[in-house]
Amino acid sequence: MSTLTPALAGAVNFRDVGGLPAATGTTRSGVLFRSGSLARIDEPARTQIAGIGLRRIVDLRDDDEVALEPTLGDLAVADTVRVPLVLGSVASFFENDMSLDELYAHIVDESAPRLVEVVRAVIETQPVLVHCTAGKDRTGVSVALILSAAGVEEDAVVADYARTAANLDPERARRIVSWLRRAHPDAVHLEELVTGSPEPAMRGLLERLRGSHGDPADYLRAAGVSDDELAELRRILIAPR
Repeated sequence: MSTLTPALAGAVNFRDVGGLPAATGTTRSGVLFRSGSLARIDEPARTQIAGIGLRRIVDLRDDDEVALEPTLGDLAVADTVRVPLVLGSVASFFENDMSLDELYAHIVDESAPRLVEVVRAVIETQPVLVHCTAGKDRTGVSVALILSAAGVEEDAVVADYARTAANLDPERARRIVSWLRRAHPDAVHLEELVTGSPEPAMRGLLERLRGSHGDPADYLRAAGVSDDELAELRRILIAPR
């Protein structure tokens, strides 16, 4: 299991992905963090983030999300890299009643160049935080690809992804589901899209990439990530035994 980062008041699903088992060692703590929105963090949480020494934030949200919940500008982070991970808006997920399987397939099929941007942003500068709104789907797919390409064991990648559902604020999730249900009363997958991070969804995505490319590293190679970049990713993230 990854390092248990102390809860940050107002932060959504914030955690360090250190401590995960890999083929040659374990993921380093204090290098790669993941979360949802940072728009509502309080002063003690800002202090905790400052203590981490983040040098980069990779924001996967679309323009409407950023306008609605801008990340606070006083986090003392050197730079923010915007990589809107999906074409169009997040609202389309619900309008099209996508399942998680369909959403994740859409991300890897349509957003390979942007996933490469995320990988390179992580390679270039650390400590780094990758986040979206809930830290569940876009962040989940991006971080799973990064960890898998670095050689983290699949069970650990899947378990890290699955932790998200338990990390979400249930009251906030209920409010969001209720609000969206009024707009999409017949949507079948709405609640899963808002709150779900079931292991089969991530296993299905990794299996899909094996079937189409060989493994997640080969998927990234096909999208333009070089062997040298993959080696650097492993060096950054994996502490050898």
